[in-house]
Amino acid sequence: MALGAGPEDESEAEALAGGCAFEAFGESAETRALLGRLRTLRGDPAAHEGALERFRVIMDKYQEQPHLLDPHLEWMMNLLLDTVRDKTSPADLVHLAFKFLYIITKVRGYKTFLRLFPHEVADVLPVLDMFTDQNPKDHETWETRYMLLLWLSVTCLIPFDFSRLDGNLLTQPGQSQMSTMDRILQIAESYLLVSDKARDAAAVLVSKFVTRPDVREKKMACFLDWSLCTLAHSSFQTIEGVIAMDGTLQALAQIFKHGKREDCLPYAVTVLQGLDGCRLPNSNQTLLRKLGVKLMQRLGLTFLKPRVAQWRYQRGCRSLAANLQPSTVNPPTVTTQAESPDDAEDYDVPEEVETVIEQLLVGLKDKDTIVRWSAAKGIGRVAGRLPKELADDVVGSVLDCFSFQETDSAWHGGCLALAELGRRGLLLPSRLADVVAVILKALTYDEKRGACSVGANVRDAACYVCWAFARAYEPQELKPFVASISSALVIAALFDRSVNCRRAASAAFQENVGRQGTFPHGIDVLTSADYFAVGNRSNCFLVISVFVAGFPEYTQPLIDHLVTLKISHWDGVIRELSAKALHNLTPQAPEYMASQVFPRLLSMTQSLDLHTRHGAVLACAEVALSLHRLAAQEGRLVTDFLDEKMVQGLREIHQQLHERQLYRGLGGELMRHAVCILIENLSLAQMPFKGDPIIEGWQCLINDTLRNLHLISGHSRQQVKEAAVSALAALCNEYYRTESGEAVPAVQKELMKQFLAMLQCSEEMTRCGFSLALGAFPGFLLKGHLQQVLCGLAAVTHISPEDVSFAEARRDALKAIARVCQTVGVSSEGAADQGLCQQNVAGVYDSLLACLRDYTTDSRGDVGAWVREAAMSSLLDLTLLLAREQPDLIEAAICKRVLCGLAQQASEKIDRFRAHAAHVFLALLHPEGPAIPHVPHRAELELLLPRSEVASVNWAAASQAFPRVTRLLALPTYRYHVLLGLVVSVGGLTESTVRYSTQSLFEFMEGIQSDPKALEDFSGALLQVFEDNLLNERVSVPLLKTLDQMLANGCFEVFTTEEDHPFCTKLLTLCKEEIKKSKDVQKLRASIAVFCGLVPFPGGVRKKVLLQLFLLLCHPFPMIRKTTAGQVYETLLTYGDTLDADALEEALTVLSNTAWDAELPLVREQRNRLCDLFHVPRPQLVPKDRGS
Repeated sequence: MALGAGPEDESEAEALAGGCAFEAFGESAETRALLGRLRTLRGDPAAHEGALERFRVIMDKYQEQPHLLDPHLEWMMNLLLDTVRDKTSPADLVHLAFKFLYIITKVRGYKTFLRLFPHEVADVLPVLDMFTDQNPKDHETWETRYMLLLWLSVTCLIPFDFSRLDGNLLTQPGQSQMSTMDRILQIAESYLLVSDKARDAAAVLVSKFVTRPDVREKKMACFLDWSLCTLAHSSFQTIEGVIAMDGTLQALAQIFKHGKREDCLPYAVTVLQGLDGCRLPNSNQTLLRKLGVKLMQRLGLTFLKPRVAQWRYQRGCRSLAANLQPSTVNPPTVTTQAESPDDAEDYDVPEEVETVIEQLLVGLKDKDTIVRWSAAKGIGRVAGRLPKELADDVVGSVLDCFSFQETDSAWHGGCLALAELGRRGLLLPSRLADVVAVILKALTYDEKRGACSVGANVRDAACYVCWAFARAYEPQELKPFVASISSALVIAALFDRSVNCRRAASAAFQENVGRQGTFPHGIDVLTSADYFAVGNRSNCFLVISVFVAGFPEYTQPLIDHLVTLKISHWDGVIRELSAKALHNLTPQAPEYMASQVFPRLLSMTQSLDLHTRHGAVLACAEVALSLHRLAAQEGRLVTDFLDEKMVQGLREIHQQLHERQLYRGLGGELMRHAVCILIENLSLAQMPFKGDPIIEGWQCLINDTLRNLHLISGHSRQQVKEAAVSALAALCNEYYRTESGEAVPAVQKELMKQFLAMLQCSEEMTRCGFSLALGAFPGFLLKGHLQQVLCGLAAVTHISPEDVSFAEARRDALKAIARVCQTVGVSSEGAADQGLCQQNVAGVYDSLLACLRDYTTDSRGDVGAWVREAAMSSLLDLTLLLAREQPDLIEAAICKRVLCGLAQQASEKIDRFRAHAAHVFLALLHPEGPAIPHVPHRAELELLLPRSEVASVNWAAASQAFPRVTRLLALPTYRYHVLLGLVVSVGGLTESTVRYSTQSLFEFMEGIQSDPKALEDFSGALLQVFEDNLLNERVSVPLLKTLDQMLANGCFEVFTTEEDHPFCTKLLTLCKEEIKKSKDVQKLRASIAVFCGLVPFPGGVRKKVLLQLFLLLCHPFPMIRKTTAGQVYETLLTYGDTLDADALEEALTVLSNTAWDAELPLVREQRNRLCDLFHVPRPQLVPKDRGS
């Protein structure tokens, strides 16, 4: 389960897991009651819809286990058919019953449901008569027609001639009615051409009806003639033509499936010719092509006598238990049966069979899977009736699909056909050598097309072939191929890009282990690489492969596959995983890797193909590092594995790429990334390159990469930047240090000069790169230059007008500061250039704390949040470091600023950053190591936020975070900062954040209503927040919304007992200052609400508030005038008892009857009436200074 999943997620997962684990039809009683009261719902469409929807919900639960319905199908059908047969049932009720029947049929399948329909002789005519009331064009009642056709198809099976039902057809002289046979055929033909699902049922009806002996003699030829004419006159390029051809082809396929061979054979050639004339392979309609293939195979089976091929391969004992017996037991001897002369006699194969097989082979290459699958099944069925030589020719034709000139569709169809032939015993052991060869190719088939590849379906089908072969052949038949098949399946299960293919390969391997019992270490491999384990691709490449490679039979095939195919894969993630996998597999075969694999990889680094080149460089880096670690464990050098030629090859990789200008362009991004990893790993491997000119080349590449990060595409920029920084750190550690552990002076001076200068570059990405690079410097390079580095990074964190949007640079500079501090450590008595001490720690804290106030926004949103997050992380790292090494350097004032800043961030509106702030706050309050000194209100904090909440609370959830954060409002030190963050949340836009933050704030306010001192302190802090953030849109607008809600909720009702209370007086002053000359509609509307909330406060402040509201009644914006009028009206209604009754009545009339969006002179007149009513001085127009 994902991290942070709550109880609701767990219960949902359990429900999903148990959703297909029913033991019986649990809703039987409810269903019986539902069906029983259908008659009471007549004439109520809403009740019909409700009952139908409930029944659909019940039935859909059993889609995965429909067999559980079987004991209940009969009584459900009887209840519904009783309604249908009742002559008094209205039409809408009959249609509803058929809808219920259709839902049952959909879940259980019509074949199972079909035999339960009543099929007495007495049912034929009533069912036929029901068709007279049906309208084939009524799209609301298609379920009725569908079920009636199915019912009619069952009644057609009565064992009596239909002519007995006709009686005397002559009703009057010269007139006759249609026979029952003609009526049924007419219905069937008409419904084969409709556009709804009734067409499918009509095909079933035709197959049952036309193949009856009495109907066959009289009507079969006519129906086939009608069908062929319909096909001939229909075009698959029109919708009507497609519908007609679909129904006709379904009917023909069903007839040739269910009819007797001797009855259908006389018409087979004619139908085949008609089918050829349709040219269905050229159609773009998948279903028509599938039906064409389906009919073609049925025609082929009609041409051939039904017989079981005596030459087929027959496997005897298929018991898993027998297969798993010890090998001392003699295996059963099972051979193919020889064809006797009697079997060979009269084995004439019609010429038309060749046409059928040819069309089926074409179907194997169709672009759609369902067509290929139908063709594969047809190949298997037809081949089973052919003589041995002809069947072998068919196998040869199928093998021709596996040519690299063929498309992936042909390969896929070929695999399906081979599996079908093998499953039926039609693929003789003599052909296994050819077949296994192509299947091994298919298991790794991957053809690149543009930016992706095709072939996953081919590899999946190849796994199916291996699965089928495991069940089809005796172990001794497959024994010569066990090594190649087992290795190929293990490779597919571990290294295939597609999770479906990995799981298919795992299943095929498991089947072979169980059925064959000859796969090496089969049980051990399956234990680690089962169906579920191979679902995680990284786990397959990096963990399971190491275990499997521990078995000698699989070691070399795994390595060779990675080098041959995966290192040059089109997907960059696969190439990187393959390189890491080779790193992990190196200890399994170090000599083979060094002597055979490494030279191949070196030659591939100069390939013309970008992907091959990139993967080979990554692989060289990983294998070299792995060989070094292996050598170090044995007390040897890496050069003991790699000879001078290979070392020279590694040295020349960068130079050769540089000379060929392969670091430029889009491919250059990949190569820079790969070579940076190569530099890092060769440095970690301690390659003997110290003093070599190649070191300068590597440094130039790193510098150039960091300098030109802005030219690298956004999706790979971060990856390249991190690789370059890691490479620089490893390079400096290995090659820029003297024997005594000091930095090489000239190199140190030059690097510092270059990197510090680049911190002021005008490109943001360049600042990012060099900031992180300085942070990655080892301690010996920073020694003596620490103050310069800290000052340079601090300068990057400062916001100036020209780089205000450089949020990413500030973020990376903060990360670098924290990393530098951890690298140099604490040196309280040392110089400022040696480590953290009294002289520089305050400056570092100032830089970090200043970034907590970075609220920069641009087109990407609140980009300052990245900076604040990095600042919080850096503050945590720095403070824990100082507490661990030198707690005296943490001053009380600094600790207070840190925790207050974190408390503010923990109460703000963005879930992710609020959670991060809370985790940092709790990590400082409850550290794993020594306690942080000078934490304000430590004892109270430990009670309010106990250690148990560190891991148990989901701080990203507003419902859990805000009730805890608002507890800090009771602590004077944190109150101002928590309020500053909280008002942004309460006045925000996100529904859940606003709801829970508001609820938590009101609960706190309710708790201090009886404490005047606490209420005074709180209101003073709230006004101080307002005063400090005047005209700061980020805070002031949400603050006005917060004040509106607090005033409306009566949070300051205590102050209404005192006239002109300082709180309302100062609040009015601040609001006036905030909206002065403002044109921000959102701010103005929020201030209107606050002014209305101040009306209940008595004294002179009320008239001042009313004056502000009356001023807004004549605001230049009509929207503001209307909003003000509406809110003043509501306020007067609510608090009118404090005003004169007569004046109130007239004021309400003026407010409601005036069109406040009219012209200003008209509005101003009504406003002045209100001023007079409330004894508020009329506002005077101030003439503009014309000289200004």
